[in-house]
Amino acid sequence: MSSVVLVGAQWGDEGKGKITDFLAKKADVIVRYQGGSNAGHTVEVDNEKFMLHLIPSGILYPNKLSIIGNGVVVDMEKLIQEIKGLEKRGIDTSMLRISSRASVVMPYHKKIDEIEDRTNKIGTTKKGIGPAYSDKIKRVGFRITDILYDKNFKERFKAEVRRKNHLITEFYQEKGFDHEVLYEQILQQAKAIQKYVADTSVLIYTAINNGDKVLFEGAQGTLLDIDHGTYPFVTSSSPTAGGACAGAGIGPTNIDRVLGVAKAYTTRVGEGPFPTELLGEQGDILRNKGAEFGTTTGRPRRCGWLDAVILRYAVRINGLTDIALTKMDVMDSFPTIKICIAYKYHGEMIYEFPESSDILEHCEPVYIEIPGWQQDISSITNFEGLPENAKKYIEKLEELLGVKSSLIAVGPKRDQTIVLENIFA
Repeated sequence: MSSVVLVGAQWGDEGKGKITDFLAKKADVIVRYQGGSNAGHTVEVDNEKFMLHLIPSGILYPNKLSIIGNGVVVDMEKLIQEIKGLEKRGIDTSMLRISSRASVVMPYHKKIDEIEDRTNKIGTTKKGIGPAYSDKIKRVGFRITDILYDKNFKERFKAEVRRKNHLITEFYQEKGFDHEVLYEQILQQAKAIQKYVADTSVLIYTAINNGDKVLFEGAQGTLLDIDHGTYPFVTSSSPTAGGACAGAGIGPTNIDRVLGVAKAYTTRVGEGPFPTELLGEQGDILRNKGAEFGTTTGRPRRCGWLDAVILRYAVRINGLTDIALTKMDVMDSFPTIKICIAYKYHGEMIYEFPESSDILEHCEPVYIEIPGWQQDISSITNFEGLPENAKKYIEKLEELLGVKSSLIAVGPKRDQTIVLENIFA
């Protein structure tokens, strides 16, 4: 048995798409277990860029079972567009499977999300993810199986559109939806993806029992987790390792390793506290060299030095067994590199990540400095070939976290990856 959960160890955008794609070569099954079209993985293959939002990165390999789990909220319109886009570029999507239990993002979810973000200022992607998860928890949402097989779906849907229209028209003073038009639209979309729909929990369980290699692919990151992130500036699902079990329909005893993906620096999109953020020239260097612009929205990401307090927190929350360190090459030009090892809060030293976003907002980073290597490392293929100061940077991080680095990415391409340990061993 070899099952690996891959999670983001920061605020998302850590380069999980590249690492997932790299590991998918050896995996038999790749499972996306949470989030929605608000996530984006950029994968570079043979100088071609693929931007994936709902479909697991494993789809880019032939004969790999790629699964969208029950924990994902599916925007069927976006999914159909993504499938067609891949097929147009010669990618076979016949091995895609979608959980019949996955909840559906409706057009009214996206409208409500857009309206509410005007005042809440959470910094959402306005893709309807929060409202869709909210309806799921309130038990008024709709799963794919409801649309396809529930004889009462039309009446239930009509009643729910009426409730949503009341909110949209009476409270927000905006135009609502025609439930008949919306019903036909949703029904046709569900029929368009019906051939991919399955009881994916059974598929995953069977694969694990058959000894197949299964990779669970998380979206977003630890600090965006609904329970463990910087609330309220978080996503509406559980991107942490525990979310893989609920979001894929398997038990925790089926997981062998948990790989945390972290950049060699830190980024964040949207609102919320960010202790190590760099607002000047150094932040601009990280943003431009690291191409730090959102896959889904195009928004520029906020950039800062590596925060080991965050990463220690990610180790604890996820039970990380390994680290994949990405974008090491982005640090090539710095003569000195800083790592945050603690915070100061009103003069007091804090070594554990604070529970309150308000406390974090007033934390000052405490840094150590590491000499930079100031040379191009993007073509180096083994750890021994790295400059001594690059090795020291990695070793210091391992010392601070108590977790080994198993993969080092020195560029966006598949072959720009240094393997220190076989994750699927």
